[in-house]
Amino acid sequence: MTTTRQRYVVGDIQGCHDEFAALLASMPFDSATDSLWIAGDMINRGPDNVSVLRRLRALGDGAVCVLGNHDFFFLSVVAGATQLAPGDTLGDLLAAPDCADLVDWVRRRPLLHVEDGFAMVHAGLLPQWSVAQARALAAEVEQALRADDWQEFIRGLWGGKPVRWQDDLQGPDRLRIIVNAMCRMRFLQPDGSLDLKPKGKPEANPERIPWYAYPDAAWRSHTLVHGHWSALGFRDTPGVISLDTGCVWGGALTAIRLADRHVWQVRAMHPASPGDE
Repeated sequence: MTTTRQRYVVGDIQGCHDEFAALLASMPFDSATDSLWIAGDMINRGPDNVSVLRRLRALGDGAVCVLGNHDFFFLSVVAGATQLAPGDTLGDLLAAPDCADLVDWVRRRPLLHVEDGFAMVHAGLLPQWSVAQARALAAEVEQALRADDWQEFIRGLWGGKPVRWQDDLQGPDRLRIIVNAMCRMRFLQPDGSLDLKPKGKPEANPERIPWYAYPDAAWRSHTLVHGHWSALGFRDTPGVISLDTGCVWGGALTAIRLADRHVWQVRAMHPASPGDE
């Protein structure tokens, strides 16, 4: 009898290992045959980042984990580009005896995963990008992250500009807007440029356009699966699946099976204080 490989996607874990373990136990996920996709923000703000990364790393090729803004923040701290702020909970990782191995594993994760009509990214894609172009652009960042001088790349990454995509962008500006779109974006201006400031519900920002609602976006050949935007909650629409349900803030951790859109949720056990997503 042939076993059908199932794909399960989990939203932002953010160091909530107890909830992650409970969620996996509630699902018919089989690590020997199935694939577990993680939509970014594996770590930070939750209490047990080390256990999350070790568990995901142990799954080997069975886990597909794209990078989120908090994962990049961890790499930035390691690279000396930024410092921990109140609310960050990365101390367990930084003090772990296998920290160097975990850093190496994190920086080798993709920004975008494309498979069988689905594209998983942490935040979203710019409307100018087809999925094929976005995959190629993600690969540019992945190459920089996996290089020996990756810390230099990370140190040049932080900032909010440029806000408008142009195919001829080069150097740090090009890589920065790719990361900002794929890992930080929520809203766009009507002209399609990035607006990284607002974070609330779409109806609270009527002058801006949610990235997934921008008309005639080139990526619409695929169903996009993303996290990052806990104010949206769970959404399953024909073209976009949103999976950040704010576990670390007292909400839930959510998973979906792509084949039939069955959903599993586990309520938060150790919510953090309200803070920056």
